[in-house]
Amino acid sequence: MNKTDTKVFALGGLGEVGKNMYCICKNDEIIIIDAGVMFPENELLGIDYVLADYTFLKQNENKIKALLITHGHEDHIGGVPFIVANLNIPKIYASNVALKLIKLKMEERNLDTNILCEYNEDTVIKFNDIKIEFFRTTHSIPDSYGILIETEDGTIVTTGDFKFDLTPIGPMANIHKMAKIGEKGVTLLMSDSTNALSPGFSNSESIVDETLGEIFSTTKSRIILATFASNIYRLTHIIETCRENGRKIAIFGRSMNNNIQIAKEAGYIKDDGIFVTSQEANNLKPHEVCLLCTGSQGEPLAALSRIANGNDKNITLMPEDTVIFSSSPIPGNALSINRVINKLYLKGAKVYTNTTDQDIHTSGHGKQDELKLVLRIFKPKYFMPVHGEYRMLKAHADLGVMCDIPKENTFVLENGDVLSIKNGVISRGEKININDVYVDGNRIGEISSSIIKDRKMMSTDGVLVVILNIDSSKRTLVIDPNVTTRGFVIVNENSDLIQNIQNKVREITLNELNKPNFSLIDLKNRIILEINAYIIELTGRRPIIIPMILDLKHINM
Repeated sequence: MNKTDTKVFALGGLGEVGKNMYCICKNDEIIIIDAGVMFPENELLGIDYVLADYTFLKQNENKIKALLITHGHEDHIGGVPFIVANLNIPKIYASNVALKLIKLKMEERNLDTNILCEYNEDTVIKFNDIKIEFFRTTHSIPDSYGILIETEDGTIVTTGDFKFDLTPIGPMANIHKMAKIGEKGVTLLMSDSTNALSPGFSNSESIVDETLGEIFSTTKSRIILATFASNIYRLTHIIETCRENGRKIAIFGRSMNNNIQIAKEAGYIKDDGIFVTSQEANNLKPHEVCLLCTGSQGEPLAALSRIANGNDKNITLMPEDTVIFSSSPIPGNALSINRVINKLYLKGAKVYTNTTDQDIHTSGHGKQDELKLVLRIFKPKYFMPVHGEYRMLKAHADLGVMCDIPKENTFVLENGDVLSIKNGVISRGEKININDVYVDGNRIGEISSSIIKDRKMMSTDGVLVVILNIDSSKRTLVIDPNVTTRGFVIVNENSDLIQNIQNKVREITLNELNKPNFSLIDLKNRIILEINAYIIELTGRRPIIIPMILDLKHINM
């Protein structure tokens, strides 16, 4: 890369919702903004998380100055422990709640937490060629910030995730500081696109509080409430509502417990006496209890799913229970949520979900009018929508044009596309090759696309195992081939097919054994190729074929 220009690019977060990671490069300095994860789609079988590709950072490790965190959601901090374990990150700057969440993750993996530094709105970080400041935003987790990056080539602003809530539960966004930055001049704005397809203004969190307060005041049965564990503002209001209505709270779910504890440490929850154990909750009257749990997205192992299935050892669902889903479905989770809701109804529970008539959840991401407002406040010369699928990025770019940004000054990019800033002028630069990094248990980056492809094939077409006993010294097949399957066909009901495959394997094996330059590798490859073609011809399916060959020559030796 040309060192003198300021470079801006995304390693993750463009064309997708998740694994946000953006980089600013100037001379020999690299600043990373966020390091999130993306939860795998259904076709990524066996994968726990998807990370942004940090190969470029590994190749330029000595230039990394800091990792800056905008807020504490998983799509912005979930990748931090994996990145820290594989890269030399000198410092991580995060705000109050985000810092505590990251510290917990790093401690669980025995990583050095001395690199963590807390920032606030007054913090200024200076490197040789880059200066960094922060401005408070409103989001669904406390201590969310946008970031101002200044270089001699121009000023870059990234909003992080934000909305404009004029009656928030927590502090107001610092609109005045944003306006001052806009008056001073912004070369490039990078803005959250999650709700770019949704018209209007997002609802205030205070409206949600009113609706929840009304439900609590009129409900005499036990309340089970599921929400995002990271929505600490929502949790603080639920706690206050329970206190006003004489209810104690029992917490269910590991992430809920962790976030409640962090909210206490950060000073957002002060009434510790309102919490009770599950055993204590069982001894209270129904109108005196609220069960606060994870599982608002229908996750099979989360607390609410266990309760709905009758698998929770501490809590049994009662027919009079009231269940509140204080959340909206994340795309792809609607079926899972509906399954849980149906089970709750079958057991007699009353269920509240977020509807046009009942506002029991609001998004933490600004809708179109809020996105226009931030464009008007910062008045950028150039605009790069971030954090969203392509359709969201495109819609957001169109909003930029509506707000008087020339179309040629908007950039709808892909991960790896580079913008080059020189003396306040931006042009498209080189492209960095980007591939997703898969986390499978303790393995990071070891799972290739070919392995994923094999897993998909096994999930749809099954596995066929060919067991052979040969004696290569005598060039003989000791016993007839044995073929067994899992997920392909039922052996007992398809004996003719299995027999035909075994005959084909015998024919291939004898032909290979009669060759003067016989090798086990050639035999395996022939079996895989020819049996694969044979099965496709007979059945139209493509099972994974695994030859297992025992050569008695080696045993006799």
